[in-house]
Amino acid sequence: MAELGITLNGQHKSVQHQPAALTAVATNGAAATRLPSVLIATRHGESTANVEFQLAETAGALSVPISCRDADIPLSLRGQQQAQALGRWWAALPSGDRPRSVWCSPYVRTAETARIALAQAAGLGAVPVALAVRYDERLRDRELGVLEMLPKAAIEAKHPEEAARRRKMGELYYRPPGGESWADVALRVRSLLRDVCEEEAGRPVLLVAHDCTVLMLRYALDRLTEQQLTALGPVHNCSTSLWRSQEGRLRPDGWNSVDHLAAATD
Repeated sequence: MAELGITLNGQHKSVQHQPAALTAVATNGAAATRLPSVLIATRHGESTANVEFQLAETAGALSVPISCRDADIPLSLRGQQQAQALGRWWAALPSGDRPRSVWCSPYVRTAETARIALAQAAGLGAVPVALAVRYDERLRDRELGVLEMLPKAAIEAKHPEEAARRRKMGELYYRPPGGESWADVALRVRSLLRDVCEEEAGRPVLLVAHDCTVLMLRYALDRLTEQQLTALGPVHNCSTSLWRSQEGRLRPDGWNSVDHLAAATD
């Protein structure tokens, strides 16, 4: 994992120290790291499950009224409004920062967020109406296995041993039976970044994903420690986090911002 982080963000002096997939030969013969000019990541808008889990946590409930797959959970009405606000933010970006390429988790709530935001931005004349969205399963949400769709109170009541193991291991390394740890998600995020860097080199790109996926993007790109990672708060719905290509690295230029959502959520 560390080697891949260096590959993505290191400032190597020779081609043989970098995989060919992440390098290009400049006109002067020197190796140049292939990176998007701007990388923007957002979490999907508020989903119906977000609403139900908030209600369950407040009440200490042991279940939520959700019967569909996690992948099929749609946006709430508020989430749709947030996605529209994201599209307006996208359209207001400087032309050189405005993504013309979108990579998206295939889950319904992320696909709806991308579709609504894109329609809004295209309606304002900022991006082509026919701009394609690329769906990639590596951007999907963390899989929780036996803990799927269980509020905190239910995990403590029904799986006390797992709750204790989770506290001991910490979120980065705890893997629920049948599910993924944050570290597992980081592995697929790093794989995705290889392809994004190769295929979107020199262009601004938007990634539409989930809370954990966006956290792991920051973990990988900013080379965070476990302590720095776990100190971060949750990624907000339809927040924007931005990295710019500078001196051979994608360097942070904004994290988890929701200023653009004020009008949409009042």
